[in-house]
Amino acid sequence: MPPVESITIPTPQEQVAEILGPVLDGKSLTPQAGECLLKVASQFPTSDLAVIPPGLGQIQAAADQLRAKRVGETVTYVINRNINFTNICEQHCGFCAFRRDAYTPGAYWLDLEEILRKAGEAVTLGATEICLQGGLNPQAQANGSTLNYYATIMRELKSAFPHLHLHAFSPQEIEFIARQDDRGFVDVLAHLQAQGLDSLPGTAAEVLVDRVRQIICPEKLKTETWLEIVTTAHRLGLPTTSTMLCGHIETPAEQIQHLEHLRQLQQTALENHYPGRITEFILLPYVGEQAPLALRKRVGRSQPDLLQTLALTAVARLYLGDWIPNHQPSWVKLGLEGAKMALTWGCNDLGGTLMEEHITTMAGAKGGTGLTPQELQVAITSLGRPAQQRTTLYQPLGDPIHGSLG
Repeated sequence: MPPVESITIPTPQEQVAEILGPVLDGKSLTPQAGECLLKVASQFPTSDLAVIPPGLGQIQAAADQLRAKRVGETVTYVINRNINFTNICEQHCGFCAFRRDAYTPGAYWLDLEEILRKAGEAVTLGATEICLQGGLNPQAQANGSTLNYYATIMRELKSAFPHLHLHAFSPQEIEFIARQDDRGFVDVLAHLQAQGLDSLPGTAAEVLVDRVRQIICPEKLKTETWLEIVTTAHRLGLPTTSTMLCGHIETPAEQIQHLEHLRQLQQTALENHYPGRITEFILLPYVGEQAPLALRKRVGRSQPDLLQTLALTAVARLYLGDWIPNHQPSWVKLGLEGAKMALTWGCNDLGGTLMEEHITTMAGAKGGTGLTPQELQVAITSLGRPAQQRTTLYQPLGDPIHGSLG
């Protein structure tokens, strides 16, 4: 009998090296290659993070190299305040511990005076941005109009604090306003923009795959609608951020599908010379400690898997390449030490001071509700990298800070 030819199966390290070479030479990562990297990463359960397995170490090194090439060594941060103006919400997302029905224990709805007070307090602490989001409260109307209610908040904030950047209202909130008042998305966005809206948070994206959305947030807007609203915002000159809620029921292929949607959104904005575009990508790992039981049992975990979050952080940097330059971890979800680690896996921004954070904290996150600028600076400079305050749109403010602050 003729000798049997042996078949050589590439090792994970060889597979990864073959994929990463072209990416580091400036080529775009294909969906198939991105999925392969995530599958390689998923072979390594969370263990001692001081020793990164070789295949995963290659992915980390490549992401960090691409970060350095694209945006340099400086790590940025913004002085901002979150204002979650109501937790009364008509929807019942499977991951949300924040929402309440009206007139039930724990339900709240801030009036305009309190919103202005919180913004004023933030300004005295050096804030350049207010991030304003809330539940979908059907009672939130002014003169019988939901749009008038939201527009009044923008107008009053911008009148009181004209230099404050108003980063407000997710695509889900825009869809809610349009649906409540039977208006088009262009009409809603243009009116809010005229009253002072400066940019949109790219939240409510969760995973931009309708199979996943049907399970974890069936009442939320569909993928196609989320993409339409963000594209409309870009066309009108409103920048947006982008996010992904990860680490629950989604597959590696669906994570890549989400990243592909974001890459195509940015390509569309740039190719059509839209005045707005995506400013940053933020990975938001699932926290379920206090979240509804059904999804928590299905996931089988209440806190983020740090190693898998870091792996996806790296792959996101590689996949989004030159298209979305700024990447940010969530120190609320990962803790400050976990977020510092993400700065060595492709991230270049440590986010904001927040001052208060309710949505994730109420789900059981351990990272806290606010950090001072000094705490962010110390975290950054402890890595031997300079810290730089920025605006919402990534313009530098002041001089970079080098060295330990003690």
